[in-house]
Amino acid sequence: MRIAFDHQAFCLQKTGGISRYFFRLIEELGRLGQEVGVFAPLYRNQYAAQLPKSVMHGRHVNDFPPYCADAAVSLNGIIARSQLRAWHPDVVHETYFSNARSVNNKQPSVLTVFDMIPELGLDGSLVTQQMLRASKKYVAAKRADHIICISEQTRQDLIRLFDIDLEKTSTIHLGCDVLQPPSQQFNTDLTEKIPDKPFLLYVGLRGGYKNFNRFLQAVASSTTLKSSFTVTAFGGGAFNAAEQSLIQTLGFQLNQIRQVSGDDALLAQHYSQASALVYPSTYEGFGLPPLEAMSLGCPVISSHASVMPEICGNAAEYFEPLDIESIRQAIEAVLSSIKRRDELIAKGLAQAAHYSWPICAERHLSVYQRLFNTSVFTQ
Repeated sequence: MRIAFDHQAFCLQKTGGISRYFFRLIEELGRLGQEVGVFAPLYRNQYAAQLPKSVMHGRHVNDFPPYCADAAVSLNGIIARSQLRAWHPDVVHETYFSNARSVNNKQPSVLTVFDMIPELGLDGSLVTQQMLRASKKYVAAKRADHIICISEQTRQDLIRLFDIDLEKTSTIHLGCDVLQPPSQQFNTDLTEKIPDKPFLLYVGLRGGYKNFNRFLQAVASSTTLKSSFTVTAFGGGAFNAAEQSLIQTLGFQLNQIRQVSGDDALLAQHYSQASALVYPSTYEGFGLPPLEAMSLGCPVISSHASVMPEICGNAAEYFEPLDIESIRQAIEAVLSSIKRRDELIAKGLAQAAHYSWPICAERHLSVYQRLFNTSVFTQ
């Protein structure tokens, strides 16, 4: 098949989860023998720069001029649509949400929806039905010939909030990249960032529905946890004033709650050495950190809300995210039992193995082929 991807994700993001997903998908489709083209005349994405020149129809730039990003993306779209149509693809996968269709009606289009966090108001914004239907996401979803959702949770939220026909959607889980395990001889710069005491690991943003504050409250409520463990928050930026105040109010010692940022190598080292990953979020579209942790032998203690049971299966110790006592009990149950910890590690390694990019790409290809073979597009 001739499978085209438009410019959007590769012009909008220099790095990031969305463009990384398309990068890994395009790589695997090439290995499956498909003819793939990405149409982004001037792109700033670091992943796209790694794709073969035969795939990338465009040129890499370090960045767009200041205050010109929106205009640059729009101009890219105008040029890319002309290039894309001249290529005559069998199917087009739009890489983000736009009011304008990337191809004419003779070629089927596919869209990926990652989550419905803004539409649910979980980012703190006020959402009305009028605002939903005016959004580019809504317009793109209604226009698309087929929509791929990265979890069943996201699929059901999409159908309910946008009134999308079930038959127009598919659930295809992401692949999980196994982060490079740290070598036996740890880099000195990395080692200095790893706590000396046993530590609980938290990964990602921390505000609102991410529920980081209740996780800290649960640790503080346990004499055992508070005296024997530190907490490392990886990524998400430095602690803000409210978080610093909470940490002080809860009575943690100096540097007992740490924030660290770094690359995948440092994250892999934290996964490998943490006593457990604690994932207290009340909602996710998918949730990669638990799978990344499992793939590196780190036991996972997770919220039982939203998509987490769908993704983690029986390979996590679950808790109710709004119940501080439930969080505390789950953490203590794992850390106090070598048998339970070893069981979670073994189940986690098996669970993470189900989420591979080759499987993900094969399922995407099946959608493309089914869509192209429908009578509407073969007449």
